[in-house]
Amino acid sequence: MMPKIYISLLLSASSMITFAQSYQPAVFKDQDRVKKIAATFSVIDQLYKTYAEENHIPGMVYGILADGKLIHTGYIGYTDISNKTVAGTKSDFRIASMTKSFTAMAILKLRDEGKLRLDDPLSLYIPEMKTAKYPTADASSVTIRHLLTHSAGYPEDNPWGDRQLAATEEELLNIYKKGVSFSNDPGLGYEYSNLGFATLGYIIKKVSGLSYQDYITQNILKPLGMSHTYWEYAKVPDDQLAHGYRWVNSGWVEQPMLHDGSYSAMGGLITTIEDFSRYMALHLSAWPPKDDQESGPLKRSSIREMQYPWNLYALNPAEKTVNGRPCPTVNAYAYGLRWTKDCDHRVYVGHTGGLPGFGSQWTVMPEYGIGIVAFANATYARAGVINMQVLDTLLSLSGIGPRQLPASAILNKRKNELIKLLPKWENVAQSGLFAQNFFLDYFTDRLKADAAAAYSQVGEIRKINELVAENQLRGYFILEGTKANIRITFTLTPENPALIQEYHLDLIPK
Repeated sequence: MMPKIYISLLLSASSMITFAQSYQPAVFKDQDRVKKIAATFSVIDQLYKTYAEENHIPGMVYGILADGKLIHTGYIGYTDISNKTVAGTKSDFRIASMTKSFTAMAILKLRDEGKLRLDDPLSLYIPEMKTAKYPTADASSVTIRHLLTHSAGYPEDNPWGDRQLAATEEELLNIYKKGVSFSNDPGLGYEYSNLGFATLGYIIKKVSGLSYQDYITQNILKPLGMSHTYWEYAKVPDDQLAHGYRWVNSGWVEQPMLHDGSYSAMGGLITTIEDFSRYMALHLSAWPPKDDQESGPLKRSSIREMQYPWNLYALNPAEKTVNGRPCPTVNAYAYGLRWTKDCDHRVYVGHTGGLPGFGSQWTVMPEYGIGIVAFANATYARAGVINMQVLDTLLSLSGIGPRQLPASAILNKRKNELIKLLPKWENVAQSGLFAQNFFLDYFTDRLKADAAAAYSQVGEIRKINELVAENQLRGYFILEGTKANIRITFTLTPENPALIQEYHLDLIPK
């Protein structure tokens, strides 16, 4: 545990009070949340079944996580149509670009160990980049960070990149030796680049001294217990390997599997729902920030860094929920992860995967402690579409909410001191509660008038609600009256002790 920070609060020249303030992580207050989620499973199963049938998906498996555990799985159809092999939670599917976050995790692990820097120029690892021909003479050099966030200036390359999985390392490096083609200057936009992530795989090999596959296996897969995860499809037991298909002329046509190669870092992983749920649980375990001892293959702070929206690329003002409610969203790319925030301030982190014969998607909602994953063996199956529909249904039917941050000691202290001043605001300048800016931005006569007007309309105050913390130094609380309510919001300064720098009083009609 982090030691408590003892803060001395000087109330007057002759009076000093010492109090302890320690960080408290956000918590779920609903003790029945998992039971409420479980009550939605029959509806969720039907949603997946209908989606698979309507979209000609031969085999599909899916899972729901809550609080770090795989609490529900389902499976539909076949992983091998010819042999009528039924899909199951131990079926191994190629998950394509869902592999990219493993690559990003390895890069951050090497960064944390001091073996590379995210702002290293690519030329440190591929010398040919020293003479790269950028679109303009004043372009910045490609860095590792650019590769992680699809901002290197390489062209979007899904149709081409999906066919490169089995390419040799020599073929990868030849692109740089001949001179890579740019669509933009580095750092000026977002374009999804499989070449960029294949290059990260090469950097991992060059820095670690292990092949990309061996580094990921030894440093991420094995520590997480992902023992049914593979790189080469020929090594997967026949009865567990999902074959890939494409729907053509009202029938399924099996697609040739691609062997493992130098582009594995962009989409080569083959895994099961049970194995992949362990990786999802690792991402969920990074939240909320806490004092607990580290136990994962990557620091929790680095996992949260992975999930941060580094490269904003889309605003979707016409987005709607499943039931048709308008709900704009904003999209960004993190490090090997996609990030979305909707109109209800709900954050979704995960990634899609698509290759000839396969389509997959996973999403976690860190503030809600839940996750969802689906694998399908149909070419570019849009698993993300059904996953978002399922998540929206799960949240709506269960009614579960996000974690709530307990108010810090200093916030509660300032709240109690504010209440004593309201509504008369007497001797406020001598109270020692307010920052240097406060009485330059707020005027005592106006504060008194606004408070008096609000209190005159609320009737008798029956209850002072608990403070709702937005962070350690900002929050609000509600005064419940017989006729109306009052909301008090305040923000503290970065000083020690923290003082009130901003204040708002709002009347809330009943």
